[in-house]
Amino acid sequence: MRTVAFFLLSVGLLVLQTTVLQAGPSWFSVPDLVLVLVAFIAYRFPWLSGLFLCFAAGWMMDVLAGSFPGLFLFQYLFVFLVLLLVTQRSPIRESAYQVPLVGIVYFTVQCVSYFAMSAIDAEFLLPWSWGRLIRDTVVVMVATIPCFILFNSLYEYLMQRRTVARVLQRKSGNRFR
Repeated sequence: MRTVAFFLLSVGLLVLQTTVLQAGPSWFSVPDLVLVLVAFIAYRFPWLSGLFLCFAAGWMMDVLAGSFPGLFLFQYLFVFLVLLLVTQRSPIRESAYQVPLVGIVYFTVQCVSYFAMSAIDAEFLLPWSWGRLIRDTVVVMVATIPCFILFNSLYEYLMQRRTVARVLQRKSGNRFR
């Protein structure tokens, strides 16, 4: 149930990110909300369902907005694996470290992606701008805070609903055997 709910959430964020938020002013940076969701999935979900959700989000983003096939898929899987490996069995699961870690991973992924794309096909790239990259990173970090609160409340609601449903299930048959 959690996987289905977060899959639908990724579809909704993808639509929001590629349509509504693009209509803003040109100086306004559009935060990568799907990447923020991928970071949350890396913090909360197990390997298999997390990989499925990241693969699906990257594939959908490539289909809708990708100029280089597989770029978003690679980015989201990279973010998922790095955050999962860094935070697994470590004290970094605390909320104070999650937002800066998302910013560091976003900054790193953007740098690596830009240099990889410039090696492949430099004609279609915008000129490099440290100011723009830092601004985009700050926007993603600021957007991470309310998104994590929303995602966490949905995650906790689904977890609570799952346990309540198990408690309320009626057991059939003879209990005294």
